[in-house]
Amino acid sequence: MKRGASNGWKSRAQMEKTERTTLAPFAQKSGESRGRKYTEPSHAYRTEFQRDRARIIHSRAFRRLEYKTQVFLNGTGDHLRTRLTHSIEVASISRTIARALSLNEDLAEAIALAHDLGHAPFGHSGEEMLAQCMSDHGGFEHNRQSLRVVEVLESAYPQFPGLNLTFEVREGLQKHQAFYDPPTPSEEKYRCPSLEAQIANLADEITYYSHDLDDAVDFEILQEAQLEENAVWQRSHAAVKARYPDAHEPELHKLIIRDIIDVQVQDVVTTSAQTIVDLGVQSADEVRKQERPLIRYSERLLEANRALRKFLYKNVYYHPRVAEVNQRACEMLRKVFEAYVFDPARLGEGATRRIESESLHRTVCDYVAGMTDRYLVEEYARIADAR
Repeated sequence: MKRGASNGWKSRAQMEKTERTTLAPFAQKSGESRGRKYTEPSHAYRTEFQRDRARIIHSRAFRRLEYKTQVFLNGTGDHLRTRLTHSIEVASISRTIARALSLNEDLAEAIALAHDLGHAPFGHSGEEMLAQCMSDHGGFEHNRQSLRVVEVLESAYPQFPGLNLTFEVREGLQKHQAFYDPPTPSEEKYRCPSLEAQIANLADEITYYSHDLDDAVDFEILQEAQLEENAVWQRSHAAVKARYPDAHEPELHKLIIRDIIDVQVQDVVTTSAQTIVDLGVQSADEVRKQERPLIRYSERLLEANRALRKFLYKNVYYHPRVAEVNQRACEMLRKVFEAYVFDPARLGEGATRRIESESLHRTVCDYVAGMTDRYLVEEYARIADAR
């Protein structure tokens, strides 16, 4: 009798068998993972991707996301998104799309939860400032930093650096790369990651398109006249009013945001399903050989989302109530970075040990990128008081 069958619980082997029999042929099965950099014994009742998800959730970098800005500076409002709530919402949408396409929900969720682990404090403004500080020293980009967090910077295990996640989760964190690196040098580089990784990537877009709109309305920097200029909002507003003619604020815009998400997810599911059928892919490796991602929007929605992105930059991200506050915060980031470069002893013993192998600027970058908004502001005050 198979292990676990007589004890009333499912063994890992049984879960892997369920994946093989219920998931689509082009799904990435956990039992077919390309493995971890450092070999570990398998778990009795968790698949490899379930273990990855747990390692991400229990990491210190994941907990710090609670105090990192999404768009509006952390602490500005109790109901505004943080980098943590954003990541959880991306994971939720990822699971929905993966389930609808008979793909591996655990893998899609793990990638979604980890995708922003390397994000700098103060949102994308902080990322741009850190990139400026590192312009002559290898640069900074939060996707690459997320990979660095799980491969190098987290220190939860005595046997190896990082979290030793599976190849498939690490693959999914390599967003925006023209070519993906295979696990062995003898294999050719490829253009596309797994479908689960592609889902997490698009779920990220769906989440910030909709929820940045939601937060901007809550923060009262978007007015009804502005919103009616955007086709995505107009379509969902009309649909909601048709279903709920008596709806008023504050419930109305919440219903509109919900409809926007539903429209986006349904479009991605139906478009992607048809694309997969048309190309006839029959395995996860065939997916990787494709010239372009298979998880995609319809052309109509793609154009509408491009317009929505421009709308958000014009009316939200560059709005004075957002940009001016973030700019002041980013000046603090720059001064803290410069203070550490001038006096590395401020980094503490753990970080300074990496200077010889990683270089001074990269070590400082790692340290600052890992900070929460709150800690960076406190550190800036300490440095200013010491002068």
